[in-house]
Amino acid sequence: MSKILITGAAGFIGSQLAYNLWKKGEEVTLLDDFSYGKEDNLMFDEIDFRDSIIKMDICDEIGIRKLFEEKKFDYVYHIAAITPLPDCQTKPRRAIEVNVAGTVNILEASRFYGVKNVIFSSTSAVYENNAVFPTKETDEVDPNLVYSSGKYMAELFCRNFVNTYHMNVTVLRFANVYGPHIDCLRTQPPVAGYLIREYFYDRAPILHSTGDQQRDFIYVDDLIDLAIRVMKNTGFDCVNVSSNTTHSINEMDRIIARLMKKEEIDSEHAEPAHFWVNYPDLYSGAYPISTEVLAAEVLKHTECDNTHAKDKFGWEPKVDFEEGLRRTVDFSVKKLTERDSK
Repeated sequence: MSKILITGAAGFIGSQLAYNLWKKGEEVTLLDDFSYGKEDNLMFDEIDFRDSIIKMDICDEIGIRKLFEEKKFDYVYHIAAITPLPDCQTKPRRAIEVNVAGTVNILEASRFYGVKNVIFSSTSAVYENNAVFPTKETDEVDPNLVYSSGKYMAELFCRNFVNTYHMNVTVLRFANVYGPHIDCLRTQPPVAGYLIREYFYDRAPILHSTGDQQRDFIYVDDLIDLAIRVMKNTGFDCVNVSSNTTHSINEMDRIIARLMKKEEIDSEHAEPAHFWVNYPDLYSGAYPISTEVLAAEVLKHTECDNTHAKDKFGWEPKVDFEEGLRRTVDFSVKKLTERDSK
């Protein structure tokens, strides 16, 4: 049995990773500051993590060091982050504090207390300006946005700690993740969560641009399968967690509408410049956000090569796209119904 820390453990991915590791008999410690995590994510049929999760900010240097000293973790899954892109753009200093400095805080505690491997959750958003597909882990990247730039900076620190201290750190670049527990209610949810929410309340979703843009989606169970496989990896490694296939936003929209029996509701379309209209601060000031940057974010194509994950770890995605969406819809509709009945 290994002692494992999971940061961001009340979130969509962290909570399900904790549950799966617990089922395998591992000793899991869950940590979250609940900026984005939710208690609902911590309740499973066989176990309820709500009473055992530690509420702590990953930037709390003293608190983190005390925790590592006490628990003597074997492995760390560092998932905690500010992930909504417009939140990062609106509060860039806080985003860098959490996503970069917070990561360094975890790395330094892991170094000092002998963690065997730190598994860091990065993002395929670092490829946002790449134009050759599928993107590979060895490709050069040059991101613009605060979220993707911060994640890439954190990746560089991961590599630096490996080079300087001979630690083991594995970077996982997540494609667009979907599945049960996806956040449907935040200001700017992931696209699957947004579509489910709008159809649940009989509203027409607003798709920016034509909806023909293609994205690489990965189901959360497939992601967790790979995350567990890399736990005992050594040295520095960067791994795409992706399906290496694409689906359009329109395709996802129509599948979700059909699964929810809301096919009579037609999606609406808006200009890319309106993409973050719920964040008016980004459109104000002497230098408002670039319409070209917004258009690039809306229209970007994502497709990540997963050959490295297959060759090194014997992994490949198993869940069919439509089946994954069905599971996501079923879970989310149940949760939204329960929430509204309270």
